[in-house]
Amino acid sequence: MKRYDTAPAPRRRTSRARTLAASAAALLLPQLLAAGPASALSSAARAQVAPGVATVTYDLGDRAYRLPGTGEPVEMAATVHYPEELGSTPRPLVVLLHGWHETCADRSAAAARDAAEQAGDWDAYEAASGKLFSWPCAPGTPRIASERGYDYLGERLARDGFIVVSLRANGITASSVSGDENASARADLINRHLALWQRLDATGRGGLAGAFRDADTGKPRRVDFRRHVDLNRVGTLGHSRGGAGVTWHAADRHRAQWPAGVDVRAVLALAPAYNVMTEDMTAYEITKTPLGVIRGTCDGQVGREAIPFATEATARSSAGFHPYEMRGANHNYFNTRWSPESGEVAARDDAGHAEDRPGQCTEPGGSAYEPQLTEAAQRQAGAAFIDAFFRRHLTG
Repeated sequence: MKRYDTAPAPRRRTSRARTLAASAAALLLPQLLAAGPASALSSAARAQVAPGVATVTYDLGDRAYRLPGTGEPVEMAATVHYPEELGSTPRPLVVLLHGWHETCADRSAAAARDAAEQAGDWDAYEAASGKLFSWPCAPGTPRIASERGYDYLGERLARDGFIVVSLRANGITASSVSGDENASARADLINRHLALWQRLDATGRGGLAGAFRDADTGKPRRVDFRRHVDLNRVGTLGHSRGGAGVTWHAADRHRAQWPAGVDVRAVLALAPAYNVMTEDMTAYEITKTPLGVIRGTCDGQVGREAIPFATEATARSSAGFHPYEMRGANHNYFNTRWSPESGEVAARDDAGHAEDRPGQCTEPGGSAYEPQLTEAAQRQAGAAFIDAFFRRHLTG
């Protein structure tokens, strides 16, 4: 089977793909947003939306389980945003999953890698990269908390009544699994977390009982989520390789792997890295769950195949396919920890640029330049679409 190893030339686009991609920006976003943030919620839920948002974390260990086949360690950790007042009506759950990015904030290794790249010393480059993509990180080296890069999104969704769980997937990123195996591993990680939440909601017990800590102080925090989480209204969002992961997770072939009592009602792939997947579309075919896809026109990591790939995956869907091409958006700005303003190790602008075109961007190697969105503007636009998408499909 053909495999996309780098951003390739666009795959053959069907007439359906051309029509949807061209009309999405003009039609879909205004349609989703027209009702305003609160009106998409039921009257009962709307009355209980709290003005405040609380944030907690849980961490069951950097070696919570081992990847099947390789034995490599994977953590079970997440950040949770939720309305401070949960009320009496169970809240829809949205799971966020980041993609492939450096796992360890080793500044000396980052500097050594840059120097090796400039010198063309690829042995030294690989050695430095190994330190940046290790798991667990070396003693004294902090991990890069990619899951916290979506705090802005979690807070927005929580203000609209959702419980939002952003998963850390550094172990999978640092592992040797790639392509479809990587997507499968990320889907399995989602299922493991959903199983924890299903048990917590049903019984108040399990791995999450007593595991929550205040996101700011790190002190234990008691939160009673029992009977407050609606596992029949789950949404998933994956960024980059996380986007391939949530697509795999929602595919018809893999629905049977969802934990009992869980129903995923909406899936959104944010700048999905379908460019490293195979063309075995049966592994990604989705016919029963609405799928949304967002791709920036200045994405330096994901090629233009993102929307056509999803178009083919949903060709027989009766649930809906919603593509959105964001003009001037790159890949990394959707995650604050991957963006330069964070000052984090390995944060960068991945768009293509030319010295004679300040403030403009394109795909690397492309010629269609346009004004580049700032970090804040890109996240604001993305959050508007994402919030509207989940309100539409999870709250009616």
